[in-house]
Amino acid sequence: MDMKKRIHLELRNRTPSDVKELVLDNCRSNEGKIEGLTDEFEELEFLSTINVGLTSVANLPKLNKLKKLELSDNRISGGLEVLAEKCPNLTHLNLSGNKIKDLSTIEPLEKLENLKSLDLFNCEVTNLNDYRDNVFKLLPQLTYLDGYDRDDKEAPDSDAEGYEEGYNDGEVDDEEEEEEAAAEEERGEKRKREADDEGDEED
Repeated sequence: MDMKKRIHLELRNRTPSDVKELVLDNCRSNEGKIEGLTDEFEELEFLSTINVGLTSVANLPKLNKLKKLELSDNRISGGLEVLAEKCPNLTHLNLSGNKIKDLSTIEPLEKLENLKSLDLFNCEVTNLNDYRDNVFKLLPQLTYLDGYDRDDKEAPDSDAEGYEEGYNDGEVDDEEEEEEAAAEEERGEKRKREADDEGDEED
């Protein structure tokens, strides 16, 4: 499915300004670029475009409220200066599994003053000498790199996962509640039957 169609389906009769979370994983991008996403998605806080064949983020619209951006398993090798311009309030950025080879590629991220967590797993840049020390020097605002802080302490789940842990919680809770209610009803019926059986025996 292409990205435009996927966005249309994800809207489900909502307007773009109603959408806070948008997951477009595994759909097809057009010529390696983001398409179908406009600056009308002004309330968007979480965007995931994992494994969509992106080579560039140049077409990203202005998303002032975006906090978390998942770009892993694409083919991005540069052009990250766009992120500071389009998503100035980004706190979590995942670029794992992209074609990032050197520190100069991530240097533009220093303009993302609120960036707390950056993931570069499976990027060639991680093989450089003193990779972690150099990234923390380059991006002093970072708290976590690849899930660990400067002292190699692991990030709490809430920081590492960002919005994912809260995603779709409501639906699961409703289902669990329905199942629990049905089970309770069944237990009640069983107790009633047992009481009736005892009554029959006494007669």
